[in-house]
Amino acid sequence: MNTYISGLLWVIAAAVSAGLIGYAVRRFGLDEGRPGNNDAAGQVFVIVSGMHAVVLAFVMVTLFDAVGVAREGAYREAQSLVAVSWAAEALSGDTAERVRALSQSYAHTVIEQEWPGMRRDNGISGNGWNQLERIRGAVLDAPAGGEWQEGRKAEALDRLRTVYQQRQDRLNMAFNRDVSTVVWFVLILGSVLVVLLPNLFGGTRLMPHVMIVSTLAGTLALLVFAIYHLQNPFAGDSRIDPEAFRWALERLGSDR
Repeated sequence: MNTYISGLLWVIAAAVSAGLIGYAVRRFGLDEGRPGNNDAAGQVFVIVSGMHAVVLAFVMVTLFDAVGVAREGAYREAQSLVAVSWAAEALSGDTAERVRALSQSYAHTVIEQEWPGMRRDNGISGNGWNQLERIRGAVLDAPAGGEWQEGRKAEALDRLRTVYQQRQDRLNMAFNRDVSTVVWFVLILGSVLVVLLPNLFGGTRLMPHVMIVSTLAGTLALLVFAIYHLQNPFAGDSRIDPEAFRWALERLGSDR
């Protein structure tokens, strides 16, 4: 289902449910003493809604930051992969060609196998790790004569270490990033409490009251919907595409 349609259904369902509850409370509930509750209910509402707003903001900001970090990490991984191949060009023998071919294969593995798995949360194979190990072995086995080649060999290994680190971070964010059950419990229950508390207020007419609680419920549902879809930075409409590795393939001279 389209994300916009799905989000609209979330908002409509929450708004209608809250509106029906508000209507039932005002239509069939006891009005005695309700206007007198405004001061006490208002204080409670301010505290509850304020605390809930802080939790919502914290979770959303954290997830937005995670998307940016994941995008930067993907480019850092791809750039380091290219740097490994470029550093290996100074080494003796056929090391440069081997490292370049393995780097191209690694980039293709990330784009064609790992990225779809990260989007669907299906897990990935160990091909990527094996290819990095083969790159490491090729660099370690390369003969280095002189200070220049020793320096380029050390540079290649240092850049390869960065590829390892960024790859691990990328996989952690793809498969170990879900909002915890406790946080979801707080978000959902807190939203319900914030929507129900206005029913304790008195003084407003029936239809304005229904519109107020419906708007509040729809807004909270929209925020929860955004949090739900921002959990995985590699899926949904806000997903990160493997453009960094396509760029790497261009730098590495891949013709695929």
